[in-house]
Amino acid sequence: MKINRDLTLRALLVMALMLIITIASTRLRADTGSCGGQMITLPFTDVPAGNIFFCSIAEAFFSGLTNGTTATTYNPGDPVPREQMAAFITRTMDQSLKRGSRRAALKQFWTPTSANDLGLTNVGIGAGLLESDGADLWVPNFNDNTVSRVRASDGKLLERWTGATSATAVLVAKGLIFVAGETNPGSLYQIDPTQPAGAVTTLTSALGNSSNTLAFDGARIWIVNILGPSVSIVTLNPFSVNTVTPGFTQPVGILYDGANMWVTDLGADKLFRLDSNGAIIQTMTVNNVPLHPVFDGANLWVPNYGSNTVTVVRASTGAVLATLTGNGLSSPTAAAFDGERILVTNQSEPGVSLWKAADLSPLGTVSTGSDTGPVGACSDGLNFWVTLRDTGKLARF
Repeated sequence: MKINRDLTLRALLVMALMLIITIASTRLRADTGSCGGQMITLPFTDVPAGNIFFCSIAEAFFSGLTNGTTATTYNPGDPVPREQMAAFITRTMDQSLKRGSRRAALKQFWTPTSANDLGLTNVGIGAGLLESDGADLWVPNFNDNTVSRVRASDGKLLERWTGATSATAVLVAKGLIFVAGETNPGSLYQIDPTQPAGAVTTLTSALGNSSNTLAFDGARIWIVNILGPSVSIVTLNPFSVNTVTPGFTQPVGILYDGANMWVTDLGADKLFRLDSNGAIIQTMTVNNVPLHPVFDGANLWVPNYGSNTVTVVRASTGAVLATLTGNGLSSPTAAAFDGERILVTNQSEPGVSLWKAADLSPLGTVSTGSDTGPVGACSDGLNFWVTLRDTGKLARF
C-alpha cells in the first residue's frame, strides 16, 4: 500500500510539473504575434498575442517609450502612477525630437568636439547676430559695413551686400532680409534676396540711438535701441516709425513668442514683456547683464553675460524656472534652439555650451579656439551656426 501511495504521489507531482511547464511555454509562445503582417516577439511573458493592445505595447517597447516593469514582465493591468506617466511623456517627447529631426534623417547624430572639427567660412570682421532663412545664412559684419550670404548646405560664401553701416543684427521676414545698423540715430536696411548682390536699401536712419536687434510680429518690425533707450516699431506698408520709451535703461535683446515681445535690459538686469504698443506689462529680474535670448516654444533662455549664467523663464507666466550655471558658461552672449538642443555662445573662454531643452540637462561644451570671439548663434534645423567676431569667420556645428 505504501509503495502504491508513493507511486501515486510521484505521478501527481509529475503531472503538476508538466502542467506548469505547459502553461509557462504557452505564455511564452503567446508573446509572439503579428503586427502589420510581421511576426513580432516581445520579452514580456504577460502580454499574450490575443491582447488587443499587443501591437501598441510592441510599438511602445521598440520605440523606447517603456521597458516594462521587469525584464520579462509588462504588468498590463496595473495602474500607472504619476511618476511613471511623467517618464512615459518625456520619453515620447525625446524620441519624437530625436527620430523626427532633420539631423536624424541625414544620419547626423554627432556634435563637434573641438575647434578643429568646425566648418569655417570667411564672412567679415565684426560678424554679429546672424539668422537663417531655411536655406542660407545671413551674417551682418559690423566693421566691414556688409552683410554676407552663406549657403547652409556646404558653407559656401555666395554673395555680399555693401552699405550696411555698423550692421549688427539681421531679421528674416516677408521674404526679405532686414538689417539693424548700430548708428546714432539708428538705421534699418533692407535686402531683396531675389536680386543680385549690391548696396543695401536704407529704409530709415531715424530710429533710436544704437539700434541693435530686431524681431517681427507678423505685421511690424521691432528694433531695440540701446542708447535710446527705446524700442522702434516699424510698419512697412505704408511705411512709418514709432519709437517708444516705456522705461528701459539699456535694452539689448528682443524676441517674439507668438503672443508678446520680450526685451532684455542689460542696464537693469531685467527681462520685460511688452504689449502690442510697446508698453511694459511684466518685469522679471534675471541676472547680471542679460543679452540675446531665444524662445524654444515654451521657455525663454536668457544668457547673462555678467554672471556666467542662463536664466530659463516660462513664457506663459513669466516665472523663472531655473538659473543654469557651469557647463562652460563664460561671458555667455547669445542663445539658439535647433528643435531639441539649446546652444549658448561664450566669449571669455571662447566656445559654446549645449543643453537639452526638454529637461535643461547639460550636454557639454565645445571650444571655438583662442581669440575667436563667438557672438551670434542660430540654427537652420540641421546645424548650429556661430559667428566668430574676432576672426571674421562663420562656424558650423
